[in-house]
Amino acid sequence: MLSIEGLSRQFGAKTAVDNVSLTIEPGRFVGVIGRSGAGKSTLLRMINRLEQPSSGAIRFNDIDVTRLSGAGLAAWRARCAMIFQQFNLVGRLDVLTNVLIGRLNHTSTLRSVLQLWPERDVALALSALEQLDIAPLASQRADNLSGGQQQRVAIARALVQEPEIVLADEPIASLDPRNTRIVMDALMRINRHFGLTVLCNLHSLEVARAYCDRLVGMASGRVVFDGAPGEFTDAAAQELYGMDARDAGGDARIDAPAGAPSPVAA
Repeated sequence: MLSIEGLSRQFGAKTAVDNVSLTIEPGRFVGVIGRSGAGKSTLLRMINRLEQPSSGAIRFNDIDVTRLSGAGLAAWRARCAMIFQQFNLVGRLDVLTNVLIGRLNHTSTLRSVLQLWPERDVALALSALEQLDIAPLASQRADNLSGGQQQRVAIARALVQEPEIVLADEPIASLDPRNTRIVMDALMRINRHFGLTVLCNLHSLEVARAYCDRLVGMASGRVVFDGAPGEFTDAAAQELYGMDARDAGGDARIDAPAGAPSPVAA
């Protein structure tokens, strides 16, 4: 169970996240939605401790995440994997090595520098690539891949960390509709197949409603909506986006994938 209690983050005079409290049950696919600057990315970065909270607490079961440092913090980041908008791959390295970077917390520095990866780690990496339908790309340089392929490599890298939570920070922001569908299908697959909790920041309400079983809407750093996709009303859309829910879909037009919660019109 992930618990966020009164979490805030100030940058000088600006409050990016303002007294947010949430409880995330294991195995949920949660979409964090809202306009640019709403505080979505800062919230996820604080959960991963890439940003230090100004106040409040983050707890995971009996662990006080806000107090972790050193080896404890490294272990938390392995359990709470982060997927970024810009993929964060090493372009000159092949796909398999990029995925194996997700195992750095599980192997010695010398072995990783010499690329003497344990057989189990290589098997895990290949299995993750297979799960995401990109195993044939294992020997290709990462910078030769399309944006959608690179994001799937980033998801595979997160998967081999053997995490309990996956944080995806605008993972489809730079992708076309086809690759949006491929990447969101991949995230749904690891949520359903591995039972991993997924928190995914999304601009597009339409995509969020198609894939997520819970929506958390943020505006000006505060949570202004928390509920099922079918409960997201025109009034909630007005508060989040300044428009009717029917107009808040974003650029990505997408149908609900098979097995996903059915979006219900407000």
